Amino acid sequence: MDGLLIKSDKRYTYDDYLKLNDGHNYEVIGGNLIMEPRPRPYHQKIVGVLDHLLRTFLQDDFRGEVYLDVDVVFGTQVASPDIVFVARDRLCIVGELNIKGAPDLVIEVLSPSTRSYDRRVKGQLFFENGVKEYWLVDPAQFSVEILSPGDGAWKRFGLYGKGDAVSSPLLSGLEVMVKDIFGLV
Repeated sequence: MDGLLIKSDKRYTYDDYLKLNDGHNYEVIGGNLIMEPRPRPYHQKIVGVLDHLLRTFLQDDFRGEVYLDVDVVFGTQVASPDIVFVARDRLCIVGELNIKGAPDLVIEVLSPSTRSYDRRVKGQLFFENGVKEYWLVDPAQFSVEILSPGDGAWKRFGLYGKGDAVSSPLLSGLEVMVKDIFGLV
């Protein structure tokens, strides 16, 4: 997990996280304090495209709300996914400072330094806390993998490449071309 700084010298909590004020991106998972590097411009461009596509899809049929880079709190743990969607009937979990509990959909755009961490560590956190759908968007492979909860682990709903249209089991009717996500011709 090159590029990640993981501090495990004590058991960190969300309260410890709230005391940090040094401009770095942190998460607290499994009692570890994880400092992530800032996202690269292409990463941010992909997040922006996905945000636009989701908001456009949701504008005519209010199913819920989309948030970018927001703290999601699971007890004493906190993660900040690239994009989350919270269904309309669950918006009570959205507070002024953070989201308390599992969003319905979490999207992570993989970076070289976080790809393994996003898949394994954060994926396990999201699964254990009831996230209904998890997207792993991979700029290196120009792919989108959608995971749904299975018996004890994530199961792959779909793996989409350059020429494919991504469809979501959670957001019925959503269809996004992979090439549009990555700005491919």
